[in-house]
Amino acid sequence: MKAVVPVAGTGARLRPLTYTQPKPLIPVAGKPIMSYMIEKLLAAGVQDFVFIIGYLGEKIKDFVEKTYPQIHKEFVTQEERLGSGHALWTSKDKFRDADEIIIFFGDVIIEADLQQIIQTPGSVIAVKKVADPREFGIVELSDDGAVVRVAEKPRIPKSDLAMVGFYKIAEVQALVDALDYNVFNNIRTHDEFPLTDALMRMIQQGAPFQTIPVDRWFDCGKKEVLLETNALLLRKADYDPSSIPVFDNSIIIHPVSIGKHCQISDSIIGPHVTIGDNAHIAHAIVRDSIIGDFASLREVILRHSVIGNDTSITGMRHSLNIGDNTEIDFSEG
Repeated sequence: MKAVVPVAGTGARLRPLTYTQPKPLIPVAGKPIMSYMIEKLLAAGVQDFVFIIGYLGEKIKDFVEKTYPQIHKEFVTQEERLGSGHALWTSKDKFRDADEIIIFFGDVIIEADLQQIIQTPGSVIAVKKVADPREFGIVELSDDGAVVRVAEKPRIPKSDLAMVGFYKIAEVQALVDALDYNVFNNIRTHDEFPLTDALMRMIQQGAPFQTIPVDRWFDCGKKEVLLETNALLLRKADYDPSSIPVFDNSIIIHPVSIGKHCQISDSIIGPHVTIGDNAHIAHAIVRDSIIGDFASLREVILRHSVIGNDTSITGMRHSLNIGDNTEIDFSEG
């Protein structure tokens, strides 16, 4: 079993935060987004990974190599961003000889029984019912539950089952053949080669698929969803308030995640706040927010904000979405 992880996207919907920070490395409840699924797969026994990198790919490569030295890992660079199917096609030589593969997108977190998905015979698409299927790739089922069609963001959906970015492919060569067919014949959707079209080609060629619903699905592509995911994961049952240190003249309202070597004084932090390593916070009130590594906040009130690494903010009350290496001073001169 080999896991293939496309992480080459630009994270355009989270700009300016993602100008200097790959979306899969944005921290949620104390861990980068991509770590959740990597660690779930490691717990399920998967040790072989292929990462498809592109935009800011060296940062992802450095993170994976430092954080997961024990896994077998390969990196493939997608030079042109032409969709998820093109990303898989770029890396096909790294997985075409595998008996089975897991595909998951590095900016997605799901809560599901991964052992059930891995042990289910044949190919599997993880799904979740959604209110507006037009925003997602969707799956149509026959009366007996077999997958008969998949479509990428259809204008008139015939199903409310969305694909959540997690797949098990049992017929690996059939996937490679489908990717080759679409790329070599320039068959595109929305001017890209989505994985959805390759799966549909497999279905047309007789490859059977079944679906498994997930308990929860966090597609962290928007600021609002990112903050909601952060709050939900912080509220999980295994949260340990005693793991948070005591800070000088400050109140911590749980749940929160505070990184290493942080200096916090005269502040109220929480609930639902993630703070990266080496942050400095003084005379501040912060709730429902994500604060990056080495950020400096002084005399601020923040809520529903995402603040990048190496950011300095002084004297303000706003809701922000700020990228890395930014300095803002709202205090009176």
